[in-house]
Amino acid sequence: MKTILRPALVMFTVLTLVTGVAYPLVVTGAAQSLFPAQAGGSLILRDGKPVGSSLIGQNFSDPKNFWGRPSATGPMPYNAAASSGANQGPLNPALVDAVKGRIEALKVADPGNTAQVPVDLVTASASGLDPHISPAAARYQAARVAKARNLPVEKVQALVEQRTETPLFGVLGESRVNVLQLNLALEALR
Repeated sequence: MKTILRPALVMFTVLTLVTGVAYPLVVTGAAQSLFPAQAGGSLILRDGKPVGSSLIGQNFSDPKNFWGRPSATGPMPYNAAASSGANQGPLNPALVDAVKGRIEALKVADPGNTAQVPVDLVTASASGLDPHISPAAARYQAARVAKARNLPVEKVQALVEQRTETPLFGVLGESRVNVLQLNLALEALR
């Protein structure tokens, strides 16, 4: 029994140290030295204080701000500890009702806007935490935000265009706008 137990315990200890201590330390050290912003949570700082992350959406509901995608997390929106999708298919009556309610809320917030509502303003992303909206979703909201902030709509639209991120290498992904960064840029206009 001793001849079997001792090598097993030695291997257990060695593998625990290699895979549970050494490897995580090496990977964490490499990440922090090569990609310090990403390893630190991609935090966005304002006056030296974190105001959010460029990777996690926030709940903006003031008409003066651009609104992000709806969050599927519960019990509070954009709860990173509860990341999950709604898992509702396109024929699910609960999803249809939720989308109709979101469209109505957008129409109430901006009754003069007759444009078609972009789908990403009324449906949650897979994680429920997406910090980005499409440029079309940002342009859809530009007039409401400009009116609420007493700014020329052209200035707000120009800010949207400046904040639009292009696909990686011009082909990977889609153009997108980070809602938090766009709202912070609006605040900086004051």
